[in-house]
Amino acid sequence: QAQFVESGGGLVQPGGSLRLSCAASGGTSGSYATGWFRQAPGKEREGIACLRLEDGSTYYRVAVKGRFTISRDKAENTLYLQMTSLKPEDTAIYFCAAECILGRVVPGTEALFGTWGRGTQVTVSS
Repeated sequence: QAQFVESGGGLVQPGGSLRLSCAASGGTSGSYATGWFRQAPGKEREGIACLRLEDGSTYYRVAVKGRFTISRDKAENTLYLQMTSLKPEDTAIYFCAAECILGRVVPGTEALFGTWGRGTQVTVSS
């Protein structure tokens, strides 16, 4: 089962932008990331953006809709998350996964979404 490697996080001021990347590593044949999740300190992991492989449809959690854009480079098998107008409440570790859901990930069910990477830290602060 492929594992995904997230990158692109960092420290950014409120109102700033970042682009996150998610690349597959190891046993990548037929393995595709379809969603972005995040986990803030002391909170449960939540799915925030999903991409449907069949037709490219995208879906977003209300908290990020209009500010975040999920996209995919098929040739590179890389999933992206363009984040704009960042807010302090966007501070979290961001993960990608093979399966996607909008909303909370019930603790103990993480394996249903595939193998998780280490994530990339996004900190929004002045």
